[in-house]
Amino acid sequence: MNILIIGSGGREHTFAYKLVTSSLCDELFVAPGNAGTAAIATNVNLGVTDFEKIKELVNAKNIEMVVVGPEVPLVEGIVDFFKKDQALKHVKVIGPSAEGAQLEGSKEYAKEFLVRHNIPTAAYESFTAETVKEGQAFLEKLNPPYVLKADGLAAGKGVLILENLQEAKDELADMLTNKKFGAASEKVVIEEFLDGIELSVFVLTDGKNYITLPTAKDYKRIGEGDTGLNTGGMGAISPVPFADAEFMQKIEEQVVKPTVDGLSKENIDYKGFIFIGLIKVGNDPKVIEYNVRMGDPETEAVLPRVKNDLAELLTHVGNQTLDQVKLDLDPRTAVTVMTVAGGYPEAYNKGDVISGIETIKDSIVFQAGTTLKDGKVVTNGGRVLAVTSFGNNFSEALETSYKNVKKVKFKDMYFRTDLGFDL
Repeated sequence: MNILIIGSGGREHTFAYKLVTSSLCDELFVAPGNAGTAAIATNVNLGVTDFEKIKELVNAKNIEMVVVGPEVPLVEGIVDFFKKDQALKHVKVIGPSAEGAQLEGSKEYAKEFLVRHNIPTAAYESFTAETVKEGQAFLEKLNPPYVLKADGLAAGKGVLILENLQEAKDELADMLTNKKFGAASEKVVIEEFLDGIELSVFVLTDGKNYITLPTAKDYKRIGEGDTGLNTGGMGAISPVPFADAEFMQKIEEQVVKPTVDGLSKENIDYKGFIFIGLIKVGNDPKVIEYNVRMGDPETEAVLPRVKNDLAELLTHVGNQTLDQVKLDLDPRTAVTVMTVAGGYPEAYNKGDVISGIETIKDSIVFQAGTTLKDGKVVTNGGRVLAVTSFGNNFSEALETSYKNVKKVKFKDMYFRTDLGFDL
């Protein structure tokens, strides 16, 4: 079959890297893609939410499967768009309906879902511009640090964790009345702070059955030792060493199963990936957030460990036959180091030439913010490319990634040198 991947980041390059090797994949298209996907598939310059143009492409190229990478088209209803259209109904779209995508599209919706299905999570309340004063009073009842989350999509940057009560009150007002995060912060969720170590669990569900993919730990802050501003992710390690069999059993019973069962009970159409952001408090898992797609850069560490044919796996999702699948995993650890443009996550340059990619051995390079200009690969985003390596443990894998990252060159390139410091 012909397959279309929607998106342009490292996650989408990883999907392409896996799908292009499948015996089920005839032609692979990526919209809009990047310089990395251009080398192995056909890039099509389309916006990820231009559903009419995507429909034209699907019909013109006889595409039978669409894999949606980022969250925005899912929240905007691409799955519903395909289902409602007679000419598109037969196409397998990997992702949830707009209703299911609200698990990521609205922090409040996700919290209410967690509470309804008795899934462990932090205590919380939601506030709007009309209830700023009540929100500030609620902060006074909590112990620091204070956690403020923009309700809507804010590209992974809408969460503030503050030690000072007055600062938290001021930021709450800034988010709600001055729209610090635009429409995303028209509503703000204030949560109790959970003290522990974070991890991500990835689930693939066909709406009835599910398989749990490998765990990963990502590093969100720009600075060493997890300091500075939040980013889209500076690197990832899979599997997470502290997630032993006993802890994974708890996650399965207390979080994964009730999540999939909850979607089914509420008749929410959900065929795709569920990213569950967890924190280990003592020896118990609590859910921090849901994402309704694979994470980035976790995909770059998780998917290379999956030995199964990805197109076949996703066909089972479309057919609701995931119970017939046995997951085949590489037992080694995979580590991804993300290189970013100088200045990211604030203002940064684009259009700088990247060299050295072709000199890398023993690692896989997944391109993210790149494009082709005059035949050269140049920077085109904040997170530029990811280098993934295998090892018998994360230290060994990291050593290989760091050795290879140093072969890549572009102006003001930056990467974190302390991944795994907390493991």
